[in-house]
Amino acid sequence: MFDWNDLRYLLAVSRNGSTLAAARALGVNQSTVHRRILELERRIGISLVHRYPTGYQLTEMAERLLPAIANVEASISDLERAIVGLTNDLAGVVRLTCPEPILSRLMASGFVDRFHARYPGLRIGFVISDQYVDLAGDAADVAFRSGDPGDERLVGRKIADSSWAVYASRDYLQRRGQPRSIEDLVQHDLIGFDGVMENHRATQWQASALPGARIVARNNSVLGVVTAVKSGLGVAPLPTAIADTEPDLIQVLPPVPELARSWYLLCHPDQRSTPRISAFIDFVVSEIPVLRKVLGG
Repeated sequence: MFDWNDLRYLLAVSRNGSTLAAARALGVNQSTVHRRILELERRIGISLVHRYPTGYQLTEMAERLLPAIANVEASISDLERAIVGLTNDLAGVVRLTCPEPILSRLMASGFVDRFHARYPGLRIGFVISDQYVDLAGDAADVAFRSGDPGDERLVGRKIADSSWAVYASRDYLQRRGQPRSIEDLVQHDLIGFDGVMENHRATQWQASALPGARIVARNNSVLGVVTAVKSGLGVAPLPTAIADTEPDLIQVLPPVPELARSWYLLCHPDQRSTPRISAFIDFVVSEIPVLRKVLGG
């Protein structure tokens, strides 16, 4: 209906006795006071001042509105104080856990720098692990995690899709030829996962889709398997977001539907209303287009 800011000009005239004194109190030109009161009158359809050669005098209608306008001013002041208090609470560290391969992509995307620029009092502290970090404990506050959220204690939202395909190095393909199907992989050397990755869906897929396949090496991290494949040691399923950026790797088979998953931002519900965590979640939502490329390729 009208600009709430224009109410300040009417209050200032009432409290200071003239448009000139009101302008000085507000730190604006006298013409600005005239213009904003005129605009307020136009928008609400009520005459608020009598305009005399000697100055302005509030109308009876304006006098009747003053208490309500003063209440609006008080409410806005309360809101401003609450915002300042909330802003002052936005300090400290947001501990984000994510898989190791994601860190360099997050940094390269500018995600971290933009967060620090928006919230100068906050910093992201990374907890890097290919293993799920317990958010119900005290190890981390929030997580970027792929796969279906299996912990019912956590809350969050989907932020991206993830796909995996089978890759090999150029050198390997020159020596061993290119597999044309999933079935062909049993004739090739495979790189597997172990350690914290032994229950990963890629490990389970290799066991179920390629029984009897020759596993020539295993590694406990995605980056370790990427390195092994780049060396020409064998072939392996890898996340497309990471492997497609490696010039030495060739996607020999298209994305495997059984390996497709979603990425989620997760946190414990007790942390959700904490100002620094709420700020981080709001920022992530605003960055979803960027994160889709970072996490999903």
